[in-house]
Amino acid sequence: MKQLKVIVSGGGTGGHIFPAIAIVKLLEKKVSNIDVLFVGAKEKMEMIKIPSEGYNIEGLWISGLQRRITTDNLSFPFKLVSSLLKARKIIKRFKPDIAIGTGGYASGPLLYMAAKLKVPTIIQEQNSYPGITNKILSRTVDKVCVAYDNMERFFPKEKIVFTGNPIREDILELETKYQQGISHFKLNENKKTVLVIGGSLGSRTINQSIGKNIEFFKKNNLNLIWQTGISYQEKATEIISSISEKEINSYTFIKKMDLAYATADIIISRAGAIAISELCSVGKPAILIPSPNVSEDHQTKNAQAVVNKMAALLVKDKEVDSKLVICLKEIIDNEKKQKQLSENIKKLAVINAANIIANEVIELTKE
Repeated sequence: MKQLKVIVSGGGTGGHIFPAIAIVKLLEKKVSNIDVLFVGAKEKMEMIKIPSEGYNIEGLWISGLQRRITTDNLSFPFKLVSSLLKARKIIKRFKPDIAIGTGGYASGPLLYMAAKLKVPTIIQEQNSYPGITNKILSRTVDKVCVAYDNMERFFPKEKIVFTGNPIREDILELETKYQQGISHFKLNENKKTVLVIGGSLGSRTINQSIGKNIEFFKKNNLNLIWQTGISYQEKATEIISSISEKEINSYTFIKKMDLAYATADIIISRAGAIAISELCSVGKPAILIPSPNVSEDHQTKNAQAVVNKMAALLVKDKEVDSKLVICLKEIIDNEKKQKQLSENIKKLAVINAANIIANEVIELTKE
């Protein structure tokens, strides 16, 4: 069988990296002879995360345009030209059968150049409100995979395929992992467990609120699994040691996220598209706190799409200090509300997204 050569670009945050890896892993199951090359942005997290998953990656000198006036914007045209030229060189050398983009700074130059060089191209848009890069790319790529309805407002209707968002495979099978999770995180199974995730890079607002209210978890007899990100871990460790409660723990990054989801009774999370897709699959009551620091305020739009279906609660970032613990207390004390949120969010799950996208990729390479 002829080897399938796939070039993939997606990075900047876990929300772009995890879908890229999920799609590639499904392709590897479907195609016996496959060669994969990732392309990312230099100094971004994909340059570490992708090799740790066993894949090769090359970096482009690229970053985004800042919304405020800054000297970094002066270098953007040079970075863009450099990245387009390097992307062209990589494509010419690697000779891919298809190019896949899942978002992030590097996907723009790579997918644009792939389309110009007549390589079949497919992009995957995770959000309900796309960023400018994918809007531009949609004019030249062959297919646009989406996770929300009514995306013809942004993309050519004939190119759109509704697929849902690809999520990590280990998150799809949680039923048997509860006891394993209790043991892994050293929790008390007689207590309810709250899982706090501020996104792959951490969230200052959420971290500070949890830190200020750490006594709440102790007083309410709760387990806490708290992902802080690098910047707050030292402070979190200090705060937790002051209350000496062994079932309240913080982690820079949770590697076994499937076990964290399996043991959680209530989840507090940012509202990135992939995070929401995972939460829908997990089916636990969730409080969503959209990050205000993203383009087009797309996290608020993602969260609102879920909240409108009474499938999660929303706390604005600027109201975290005053409302998060109140909101959490309301859910903890209301079993009926927990059940309603859980049932409604499960209805929104699309669990075979990576498989659908992999099939679209294979179809495109046949044309």
